[in-house]
Amino acid sequence: MQQLTQLKELTTERRNRASEHLDSMTALAMVALMNREDAIVPRAIKKVLPNIAEAVDVIAASLAKGGRLIYVGTGTSGRIGALDATEVHPTFGAPTEMVQFVVAGGEAALTRAVEASEDSSELGLADIAARKPGKRDVIVGLAASGRTPYTISALEYAARKGATTIGIACNRGSELGHIAHHSIEVDVGPEVLTGSSRLKAGTAQKLICNMLTTGAMARLGYVYSNLMVNLHLKNEKLLERGIAIVETLAHVDRATAVTTLEKAGMSLPLALVMLLAKTGKQDAQQRLRKSKGNVRKAIEG
Repeated sequence: MQQLTQLKELTTERRNRASEHLDSMTALAMVALMNREDAIVPRAIKKVLPNIAEAVDVIAASLAKGGRLIYVGTGTSGRIGALDATEVHPTFGAPTEMVQFVVAGGEAALTRAVEASEDSSELGLADIAARKPGKRDVIVGLAASGRTPYTISALEYAARKGATTIGIACNRGSELGHIAHHSIEVDVGPEVLTGSSRLKAGTAQKLICNMLTTGAMARLGYVYSNLMVNLHLKNEKLLERGIAIVETLAHVDRATAVTTLEKAGMSLPLALVMLLAKTGKQDAQQRLRKSKGNVRKAIEG
């Protein structure tokens, strides 16, 4: 009963007075209300931007040393972490093992609810232990309530093994924020549908994850200017995007861009270094090896 009382007191579990007549609203009134409530999210995140920036620096420093970023969560929070983790490789060309996820219930929980798992501290510990977290790793726990046993247990275990931990919650003064080395607590207020943290809380978590990985990848050189220069040109859309990036950055015509990409074995970073550093393929390859794939550093020599 004590746990139920604690849950009821959380901001994310309170009733939103503005939506008390949700079931009798017109469709337009309903979506207009949700739109107004959603506008609260970026304002709430603005208040914790220094915390998010600190987390970006921590993650970038760890990844630069060969560490990993591992998201941990249950339910909606776990799926958001999984979504962000799986999009890093195709977006930035980073190694697939660099950013990972652990979700309660395993990958099956990505398509169906496995809600009982979130109450298991033992399962949280076992799941993160299987990833063998260490001193170079960063473990990011996602929990809208900030009190999920699975996620808290996982972060506590990771910290004992020397990993750096970051807690993202949507309630202030959360247990998750208390036990993590770095805390990001964003208060988005009660949900339009009481307790449905897939709404504003989920949106807030997704926006924060976007910042963490995009910021860290940019700091590590997986971005040149504001372009995705480590794309793998695996389909027609990506090929066209890659050609456009070469044209834009190297100030060449389409024919030159295509020819250089072909010479570079369809490697976008290699083609860019060849053109912007005005060098041959072999020298460009050496530059990229020395810079650990950082296109800007490779170009500057």
